[in-house]
Amino acid sequence: MKPTLLVLAAGMGSRYGGLKQIDPIGPSGETIIDYSINDAIDAGFGKIVFVVRESFEEEFKALFNKKLEGKITAEYVTQEVHKVPAGCNYTPERSKPWGTGHAILMAKKCINEPFAVINADDYYGREAFFTMAEFLMHECTDDEFGMVGYRLQNTISENGSVSRGVCNTDNNDQLLSVVERTQVEKKDAGIAYRDSHKWIFIDSQAIVSMNFWGFTPGIFSHLETQFTQFLKQYGQELKSEFYIPFVVSEIISEGETKVKVLKSEARWFGVTYKEDKEKAISSINTLVKQGVYPAKLWSN
Repeated sequence: MKPTLLVLAAGMGSRYGGLKQIDPIGPSGETIIDYSINDAIDAGFGKIVFVVRESFEEEFKALFNKKLEGKITAEYVTQEVHKVPAGCNYTPERSKPWGTGHAILMAKKCINEPFAVINADDYYGREAFFTMAEFLMHECTDDEFGMVGYRLQNTISENGSVSRGVCNTDNNDQLLSVVERTQVEKKDAGIAYRDSHKWIFIDSQAIVSMNFWGFTPGIFSHLETQFTQFLKQYGQELKSEFYIPFVVSEIISEGETKVKVLKSEARWFGVTYKEDKEKAISSINTLVKQGVYPAKLWSN
């Protein structure tokens, strides 16, 4: 059975200043998502599921349906603040959805096979999709999920702070925990995150999660249970987020499911900030010159 790729594209890009998911960066107007989908198709994925907002769902369909027709099946689900489990309450003043864990839960009804999760505005590296596809097709079970891990130094923006899930693993590449660090920045003396009023440095070679996960549909029951608990505790807050690393850490602590870290030396890049776009364009142009991608990605 071919795996599915779940693309988290519902973020509004407040720091970026626009709908960054469909901002063109390739020489023929390609988005970062286009390159991820191309790599996923070549790696053997059989379906794409986009998580979007209702406000731009039609815009997404207009952009992707025609170019993907005959190449891979594409489906769409929407993430909205009101889509919560029955009986759950939250503040009526809340307007934004509940984060990456909530986004994945939105796809419960349309995914019945092993699947990978990526962010729409992140470039993960072509080889990472082949690594993940191999894992999903031959190793991923309800007892062992997977995650592509990246070197911290390969994931830092030059234009501001980012959030990173710093991973703790054992000698067998099994994930022990993911600690979400916010305000991670490159300093003169290295890479550090801000904790209260001080900066704490992190090993630049540390493995971090960039939200490239491999799951079976068994993850959905975990998500639903934990999201219900999350809303009971944080549902009255305006900006609380239900992050997928929190869910995975809880699953690991329960001891029934392991998470294998699939290490990658790929250099990640993304468009967290408007200023990141120039670097993304330059990086794609370099890959085109190297022959990794054609100048017109969907020419055939």
